[in-house]
Amino acid sequence: QVQFVESGGGLVQPGRSLTLSCVGTGLTFSDYAMRWYRQAPGKEREFVAIITAAGGSTNYADSVKGRFTISRDNAKNTVYLQMKSLKPEDTAVYYCNARVHLDDYWGQGNQVTVSS
Repeated sequence: QVQFVESGGGLVQPGRSLTLSCVGTGLTFSDYAMRWYRQAPGKEREFVAIITAAGGSTNYADSVKGRFTISRDNAKNTVYLQMKSLKPEDTAVYYCNARVHLDDYWGQGNQVTVSS
């Protein structure tokens, strides 16, 4: 059974940094691209970042480009989202995601709140 467990969220002041982690089990982690999404209150879930299976290529939403970095450690079955220069509009529940055999699997969600 494919499962993802996230950690690292919390309350942070504007301009500060935070790193999210997501550990996958029940799959050959290194075979799959990994994504981060987020969902703010009253809004639809939106794409944040993607990293290819081997980690050689990444892509980002325009709203986080230059501030967020996605990375992975396939030896640890873990994908990371390093977030810098956080803004109040980054406040959301963050989810990691993989598409395995055309099915989407999600982490449980991790709240990030950016507020002074």
